[in-house]
Amino acid sequence: MNARRKFLQQAATLTIGGTFLSKIGLADSFMAAANLPKPGIQLFTLFNEMDIDTVGTLQKVAAAGYKNIESAFSKQQGFYGKKPKEFKALLNDMGMEWRSHHVIGAPFKLPPNTKLPNGPDGKPMTIPVMKNLQDNSQELIDLAAEAGIPYIVCANINIETGDNIKHSAETLHRAGEQAKKAGIQLAYHNHATEFDKTDGIVSYDYFTSQIPADLMKFELDLGWVFKAGKDPVEIFKNQKGRFPLLHVKDMTATGEIVPFGEGVYDFKDTFKNTDIAGMKYFFLEQDFPKKPFDNIVTAVTNFNKFKKGL
Repeated sequence: MNARRKFLQQAATLTIGGTFLSKIGLADSFMAAANLPKPGIQLFTLFNEMDIDTVGTLQKVAAAGYKNIESAFSKQQGFYGKKPKEFKALLNDMGMEWRSHHVIGAPFKLPPNTKLPNGPDGKPMTIPVMKNLQDNSQELIDLAAEAGIPYIVCANINIETGDNIKHSAETLHRAGEQAKKAGIQLAYHNHATEFDKTDGIVSYDYFTSQIPADLMKFELDLGWVFKAGKDPVEIFKNQKGRFPLLHVKDMTATGEIVPFGEGVYDFKDTFKNTDIAGMKYFFLEQDFPKKPFDNIVTAVTNFNKFKKGL
């Protein structure tokens, strides 16, 4: 009788404990989803469309449900042909907030054997000379500060050789100091190549070790991190709080960039650990989509479904 009573007590304890632990898990998942910022978009997704019809394109972005905006370099002067405060007011009038802006780190050049896609006219796209952090850092930072946005992000920089990596780190360090003085935060956006070893140097590791965290944060591009075979959560743990921005990019098994939720990457663990990252905003992005306006709707719809499952 005593043995039976003891067994029932232990079973009840395990059941109650299991239920409690299960509820903790559900609560944690709920909190992770509830604490996420509103969906954001990187406007590079609409590179051509933004230059053709800036206002009409942004209206479609707002109608799709995006609330946070990260702008990109444009073929027009300024911010898609507009002055900083003018572009900010345009976004605010549509119920969106301008959080970040992308600039390039060095004079633009295409990677070897790379061709730009065709523009709307069917001809190869052309990109004019663009200002960059190497040559124009103070000017770019002053414009971002005038806009009143909290982040300026280096979208890419030269890391083709070990010497390039070291020189680029100097450029980023200087830009980080200038940004800090201007009251904004510099961040760096990765591709997969930052995790490759070049002349014995891994540029991601070099940048994190050589540039203080207060001068440069990171905008971790999850798609490229997965493509490089890395785990975003482990990256978060190694540099806690250094990732206020995330790019959410999905890909197929063959590496084609597709709308969020249409690829093979599993983002659940990443979004359950955004507190470790220090994430403030995330931006859905798809490079040169074939059906841009359809695809941005697909992406945000899929993300909202994904969020409910966290």
